[in-house]
Amino acid sequence: MELVVARVGRAHGIKGEVTVEVRTDEPELRLSPGAVLRTEPASAGPLTIETGRVHSGRLLLRFAGIKDRTAAEALRNTLLIADVDPAELPEEEDEYYDHQLMDLDVVLEDGTEIGRITEISHLPSQDLFIVERPDGSEVMIPFVEEIVAEIDLEEQRCVITPPPGLIDDRAVIASARDAEAGAGASPEAEKSGDDA
Repeated sequence: MELVVARVGRAHGIKGEVTVEVRTDEPELRLSPGAVLRTEPASAGPLTIETGRVHSGRLLLRFAGIKDRTAAEALRNTLLIADVDPAELPEEEDEYYDHQLMDLDVVLEDGTEIGRITEISHLPSQDLFIVERPDGSEVMIPFVEEIVAEIDLEEQRCVITPPPGLIDDRAVIASARDAEAGAGASPEAEKSGDDA
């Protein structure tokens, strides 16, 4: 099975190093010297990692045969792909590979269906599940423990406890003061109060 483990960024220096945007929780395993990675586009690879180091918080890699800045810059935006045994699991108990999470049914704790995971977006601050709803629309669910209560791979489902407004069209009144203010007012007064 294929796992996208990084995307090549800019060339660094003049000796063929490149910055990479890491897309794996196990860079020391997937992006270590000697690793052979397939590429997208395929014409750019396969690439063998010769060296790797961290510089100013960024991972820098050098590939066999890439000796200068021009060759390194030609790799920009290339996806690096590792072949992984589908039965292989991450080292940590609460970690998952993308392929394990794809197509999971997303439900609330009471069983209400939200949709299914169609994509996982890896952002610098957190990961997001892109969930396709039954009506074809999409909702983004942050993959954080405050929202994702349970991942059950056997049942192929993801149980979420979303805050108000994350998956519904309108937010629930946030405070008791707002509820009291709106209780005796007409709808027009509530609307003008919201605009203030």
